[in-house]
Amino acid sequence: MIKACMYTRTSSATNVDGDSKERQQLAIFQYADREGIQIVAQASDDAVKGADPIGSRAGFSRILDHCITNEDVRIILVERADRFSRDQVVQELGYLELAKYKIEVIPVDAPGYFTLDPTPSQTMIRQVVGAVAQFEKDSLVLKLRGARERIRATGQKCEGRKSLSERYGKDLSQIARALKINFKSNGAVANRMAELGYTQSSGAPLHREQIRRLLNGSEKNTG
Repeated sequence: MIKACMYTRTSSATNVDGDSKERQQLAIFQYADREGIQIVAQASDDAVKGADPIGSRAGFSRILDHCITNEDVRIILVERADRFSRDQVVQELGYLELAKYKIEVIPVDAPGYFTLDPTPSQTMIRQVVGAVAQFEKDSLVLKLRGARERIRATGQKCEGRKSLSERYGKDLSQIARALKINFKSNGAVANRMAELGYTQSSGAPLHREQIRRLLNGSEKNTG
């Protein structure tokens, strides 16, 4: 049996007039019975405006968390699309956010509202959202590129992993040379340095070649 969550929203805390939570629940239960859908969780946001972003709603957040943590639940049932949101921009942004998790919102009075061919206004909003996202991504790339170029112009390192000396904040060459007095092989020096806490990023002792570079003062390796 298909599993789904139920979501209701009322603009008024008193459920007056056409804002009744009970009416919404009845319509959703009737649709679920007809379609053979099992409702496994439900939540409501009372006295919440239809234009409020879905991420700011406590009830909807609980339903979303349930769907994300239960992979067999990928449907949220609402009475009408305006119970999800009255504002079309918020509605579309919410729809696109849920789509990232492959979660579908189904208004029981119009089950194909979000899944069938979108209206021209919905298409426009989705295109605008996509364009804005791409613009922000491109802008970030340009900002990061400019920052790297400014750092390189000063002669500083701005890319790649840190060298051993950069990672530990001290000149490991001096430590390696001091240990070399008592240890003949570079492997023995590496093991002693590991005991002192100077290792590769994986926690393994330094390579013999890294020790050789440290002893020669030409350590450029990353750990």
